[in-house]
Amino acid sequence: MYYDNQQSLFDDYTPPSPGGRLQRLIGKPASSWTVDDLIEVARQQGVRSVSLVHVGGDGWLKTLDFSPRSEAHLRDILEGGERADGSSLFKDSGINPDASDVVLRPRLSGAFLDPFSPAPSLAVMCGHHGRSGSPLPQSPDTILWNATRRLKAETGVDLLALGEVEYFLGKRADENDVYGADDRGYHATSPFVYGESLRRQTMKILGDIGVPVKYGHSEVGYIEADEADGLIWEQHEIEMDLAELPKAADSVLLSQWVLRKLAHAAGMRCSFDPIMMRGHAGSGLHFHLSPVRKGVHLGAPSEDGRMSEEAGWLIGGLTQLGGALMAFGNRQEGSFIRLSQGLEAPNCITWGQFNRHALIRLPVLARTEEGRTVTPPTIEFRLPDGSAHPHLLLAGVAQAMLLGRATADLKDLLDSTRSADDGENASEARPVPRTFAEVAAELEACRAHLEAGDVFPPAAIDAAVAALRAHG
Repeated sequence: MYYDNQQSLFDDYTPPSPGGRLQRLIGKPASSWTVDDLIEVARQQGVRSVSLVHVGGDGWLKTLDFSPRSEAHLRDILEGGERADGSSLFKDSGINPDASDVVLRPRLSGAFLDPFSPAPSLAVMCGHHGRSGSPLPQSPDTILWNATRRLKAETGVDLLALGEVEYFLGKRADENDVYGADDRGYHATSPFVYGESLRRQTMKILGDIGVPVKYGHSEVGYIEADEADGLIWEQHEIEMDLAELPKAADSVLLSQWVLRKLAHAAGMRCSFDPIMMRGHAGSGLHFHLSPVRKGVHLGAPSEDGRMSEEAGWLIGGLTQLGGALMAFGNRQEGSFIRLSQGLEAPNCITWGQFNRHALIRLPVLARTEEGRTVTPPTIEFRLPDGSAHPHLLLAGVAQAMLLGRATADLKDLLDSTRSADDGENASEARPVPRTFAEVAAELEACRAHLEAGDVFPPAAIDAAVAALRAHG
């Protein structure tokens, strides 16, 4: 199963316009861009190179670079893409190495001008197609689009998401440092943090390349330099804005790419590791989720405290699949240290409004004095961290929402998993998995829900289980 006309998934939803540089040059929304539009921009800007950018099976951005010889050559690249070795991109996914050619197929709405290229360069996000010409089932991009399509087709709901990208910046200590202390860096400003300028530069670049950003700030984490490497580490966060699931996943990877590029140029190190040092704040990658039906965000309880059925589906599904989704959201040894040391990290499968140790939280809404909400209500999934593969994780979230919808005793499940801080005793609450073996067991037990609708190929689940068990 695949969905060919990706943009039409959101015909009744108008996403926020990121106002990227390319959109301003072309003069129309990204969803309307054509090959001729991009060729004209390339001519005007003197573009000398083109990069096809895509996500591999490991969750990292990949690039294939071209120097177009002519307008005809550029048109061929933008219309047809180029072949690549699928067995290298998607190792252990069931692709036969003897017939492993795949095609990188440009997605024109994902084009941007490369902010780091010394000469004008056009980058285009791509999906993957197989030898038959259809989207490649093993591709994380295809898996996420299939999950998004299935959710919309069966429920009529657009599920939007945003990632909170937390990271640490490391710099060498010197005698002029005037920086802060651990747990005192939240919303600190310079000169008490050194990463403010880089963070603001990142936010500007993300806007220029069409990534929707909500805000950025310094975070609580701070680690003094030690004799081993002489680096001070401080923590920051950039929160994306709500977008459809495929765009939300791409936005996380692009933000991490920009941060790494800027940090390298500044002589710093950038880390998204879930834990930098035991006892110190770790870096999560919380996702805020918003079910939308006919333009209405349904993530907040009504004034009488009742929850929408769509929010109930999502919460109920995540309480059932949360442990299995750690296969895609918590992929390092440090992931378990972050969860076990209890610094505002989830440690039990509960949900509620106030408990930051819960798996799922309903954040407070910002309102005007007249009571009007100024940001959409969201449901915060707090389990993932900086090691996450966002495409596979969000595909699993969409599948979880459909599982919640199909749960016969959903009300009882929601009652039993509600956080004690919300006035209910979650007596049935289970701890989150604490080892790779426990995550593998959860994934095996829940695999049918992820494979439903031909979203996750069985070989992809087999590979994930094998990788988890290989950790011991």
